Amino acid sequence: MERHVLEKLLSGDDEASAAALAALRSGATYSVWDTTHPAEQHAGVFARRLRRMRLRGVEPLGLERMVQLLREHGRPVCGGLINSVDQKWTFLCYFTEDGSALVACARLQRWVEQSPL
Repeated sequence: MERHVLEKLLSGDDEASAAALAALRSGATYSVWDTTHPAEQHAGVFARRLRRMRLRGVEPLGLERMVQLLREHGRPVCGGLINSVDQKWTFLCYFTEDGSALVACARLQRWVEQSPL
């Protein structure tokens, strides 16, 4: 998927896609996969991850909404990642099977281990 197409798809009104669009326009790297999987499969995985994150006191931007939207979508989705230039954030995006619309987006903090040196 070309950058300008991805930018257009991220022009929604939710916080996570707005933040993803800002990161993309700031030079973030991205990848969108060609394969599709059932939306419910992704919703289940991220519902479990969300519960674990909340146990640690972490509330990822848009993840609860992403789980809900994936469940409601009910059809196969293709996924993509956007990694911010500063490497602090990863945006997880899901698109319709044909890549013509954004289904859901969430922002996750990247865990980078510090060198002991």
